[in-house]
Amino acid sequence: MTSTPRYAAFAITAPGLEGFAAAELERLGVRDAEVVAGGVMFNASRQLLYAANLHLRTASRVIVRVGDFAAKTFHELERRTSKLPWDAFVSPNLGLALRVTCRKSRLYHSDAVAERVAQSITARIRDVRVVGDSGEEVDEAVRPEQLVVVRLFHDRCTVSVDSSGALLHLRGYRQAVGRAPLRETLAAAALIASEWRSDAPLLDPMCGSGTIPIEAALIARQIPPGLHRRFAFMHWPDFDESMWRGLVTDAESAAIARAPAPILGSDRDAGAIESARANAERAGVTHDVRFDQRAISSIESPEERGWVVTNPPYGVRVGERDRLRNLYAQFGKVLRAKCDGWHVGLLSAAPELERQVGVSFDVAARTVNGGIPVRIVTGVVSRHEATRGRTAQPTG
Repeated sequence: MTSTPRYAAFAITAPGLEGFAAAELERLGVRDAEVVAGGVMFNASRQLLYAANLHLRTASRVIVRVGDFAAKTFHELERRTSKLPWDAFVSPNLGLALRVTCRKSRLYHSDAVAERVAQSITARIRDVRVVGDSGEEVDEAVRPEQLVVVRLFHDRCTVSVDSSGALLHLRGYRQAVGRAPLRETLAAAALIASEWRSDAPLLDPMCGSGTIPIEAALIARQIPPGLHRRFAFMHWPDFDESMWRGLVTDAESAAIARAPAPILGSDRDAGAIESARANAERAGVTHDVRFDQRAISSIESPEERGWVVTNPPYGVRVGERDRLRNLYAQFGKVLRAKCDGWHVGLLSAAPELERQVGVSFDVAARTVNGGIPVRIVTGVVSRHEATRGRTAQPTG
């Protein structure tokens, strides 16, 4: 009788989103989650590892540590890596990719380290094709590869295997995107940080290709983000297809037929709305989200109070922020006129633009979007309050 495997797992997140992923893991039954910079460490059974990939909305990737040892010479590296349990993670006739980083170590040449590790693997597993670094946007369903992550730091070597394949923000529905697409993981984090309740209306008046409303619909209907995609662990020699099918069946049974409250997305750009509708159709939430082409000044909100969660332009180029002041001020004016008492969640790269909205914002999280430092700020609209200059200041 074979023993049930246990994995030392690590859910990788964007900076600042570690706490959200930890809370998600706790809801999946993890009791030993440890938040560290860049992600969450946790112990996982095979079923929990599968479930983490299926359900996590704010993580980018889930990797499994297979080795941690001192390596000051190539001989030591080769000897230690040759003893790792590659048979459990690498199947014959599979493409193998290695991603290596070396810092403050005697072994500093990443290509040479990758070559030695690849030799250790191919000596054990027949007909494995080493294809180099898979890159961040590889679609596992198109080009099956097993990514091995090797990190050398102060002569300590950590070896991990990727269980996710394509990054987890690639849900599979978003093929049509705008000029500055928002990652699905960050959209989900903005909704969670805003404390949106799925039984309350949601409005995104600058929705672009629809990522925030679509993620909201998936959350509202309890549809896991990984329900319609494949993962790297499906290529592992001991992949338990029956267990995976059971998790998928349970998830499909738990999903509800319709979002319980209106979810609205609008944008002044007709092409963006066309893309949003196409993405919603692929995500299976066409009937849960209404997309309209309209300017911010023309937005319509349900009578019941709800949430506005949006990702407005940041104005990262010189002079752009001056031009965006009017947009943010107009946004605030419309909120006070049409969304009094509503909660607001905003992805913001500029406190001076936030102040134009006239809402007292608190900082719920700090992260990055497309390499730009951003904050998720939250507040409540008050028709009688235009609090320019009172945006909550960052702490720490």
